[in-house]
Amino acid sequence: QLYLVESGGGLVQPGGSLRLSCAASGFNLDDYAIGWFRQAPYKVREGVACIYSSGNSALYTDSVKGRVTVSRDNAKNTVYLQMSSLKPEDTAVYTCAAVTPDDCTFDYMEYDVWGQGTQVTVSS
Repeated sequence: QLYLVESGGGLVQPGGSLRLSCAASGFNLDDYAIGWFRQAPYKVREGVACIYSSGNSALYTDSVKGRVTVSRDNAKNTVYLQMSSLKPEDTAVYTCAAVTPDDCTFDYMEYDVWGQGTQVTVSS
């Protein structure tokens, strides 16, 4: 069974930082691009970042550029999303997903394997 498990979410004050992790189970991430998506209540799912399998290139949505960094450690079969300068509007459930072939996209319909998500709440 193939699945992803996110961790690292929580409550953080505005301006704070969090690092989310996405660990794969049942398969190797080496051949997959990994995307991070988020969905806030009453809003559509939004692509946040995506990293290619090599880890040498990534995509970011405009609203997080400069505040978010996606990275991966294929040896640990894990992808990370480092978020800083967090804002209340970053509050959402964050979910990672794997797509093959190795082609980053923010079209969630292209993704093959999904995690359950982790809640991030930015509030004072």
